[in-house]
Amino acid sequence: MIGYHLRQSFAPGEITPEEANRLGQELARRFTKGQHAFIVATHTDKAHIHNHIIISAVNLDCDRKFRDFRRSAMAIRRLSDTICLENGYSIIENPQAPDRSKGRSIWNVGRNPPTQRDDLREAIDIALTQRPKDMEALLQQLISMGWEVKRGKHIALRKPDQKRFKRMDSLGEDYTQEALIAIMQGNQPHAPKRKRSMNEKQEHRMALLAEIQRKMRDRNSPAYTRWSKVFYAKQMANTLLYMSENNLDDADVFSRAAAASARCDELTEQIQQADTRMKTLTELRQHIFNYNKTREVYRAYARITPRDRARFAAEHQQELEPHRTAKKAFDALGGSRLPTVKEINAEFETLRRQKSKLYSEYQQAKKERAELLTIRANLELILDRSQHEIEQEAQRNDR
Repeated sequence: MIGYHLRQSFAPGEITPEEANRLGQELARRFTKGQHAFIVATHTDKAHIHNHIIISAVNLDCDRKFRDFRRSAMAIRRLSDTICLENGYSIIENPQAPDRSKGRSIWNVGRNPPTQRDDLREAIDIALTQRPKDMEALLQQLISMGWEVKRGKHIALRKPDQKRFKRMDSLGEDYTQEALIAIMQGNQPHAPKRKRSMNEKQEHRMALLAEIQRKMRDRNSPAYTRWSKVFYAKQMANTLLYMSENNLDDADVFSRAAAASARCDELTEQIQQADTRMKTLTELRQHIFNYNKTREVYRAYARITPRDRARFAAEHQQELEPHRTAKKAFDALGGSRLPTVKEINAEFETLRRQKSKLYSEYQQAKKERAELLTIRANLELILDRSQHEIEQEAQRNDR
């Protein structure tokens, strides 16, 4: 695997190609944490503008590879949705899984069936409710529930329809033999391991009032409308409470939101400058290596007669071409002193630390920007609503 391909689409007529390309770059940069090279190609050949994002599997330092992880597609989708909401663009609210008889879709990862280890944990939890006195009594409970036990250095279990045994110490720290003995003796409480669903409530965060209003308009359920009104009021209160706790007035919110956006842009530019310089140093270090490696071949080429040079060049093309490329790179320095490999490594390491620090600052600034932009959007809606109520009250008084 040398690269990863992402596709990011936008609603027809909602975004310009330039803005779509910028959001694609933001998605790739934030997903790779600035550690991998990427290409963003924006296509306008369909009714909807969309990006094709190719991410290099090897990082910029050329010492690690990106390892795909479970539910990475869901993580990318959520990150893309976050970026779109931060910039005021719509997202797919309730994506539906396609009708597939085989395979799995990124939209239904929240409905994965329990694994065999999940079944075994649940069986152990049920057996513990019978208060077995020791490990043998616990195993007998599991046998009576249809589990087959393999004894030895490590206890393992399986159901008759399963091919492999599952060791108890592979179920988690609360399901090892030592932990279960301590639980049965009353020396340790038991906390059943619950498989978390992707549909569970996530940590409460500040929501956009405009999004809540739109959802209230789009859905006709009376129960949902009642819930939305209460939630809307809470978010309005959270907005005002945030302003009160941070001693912010209307002007402060707008100025700080603009400053936070400018700070994110500044940090992004500094990270890009560090990336560019690190790439230059990496290429220069490779040129120095190639030059030293092929120096003797080039000297031999310079010593032979012009009549034999064509034959020599054809025989040693693989050595001479990198040497010539390195010399061109050195000449491009414009007479500046060529740094040593040790100096290049030292500068590269300094830039790497600087980039890591900048990225940490960027993550914090990005979080603050998202919060302030949400507060600003909510405040604009509150102010518009207040003005509308004032106008209505004035009209009633006039009557």
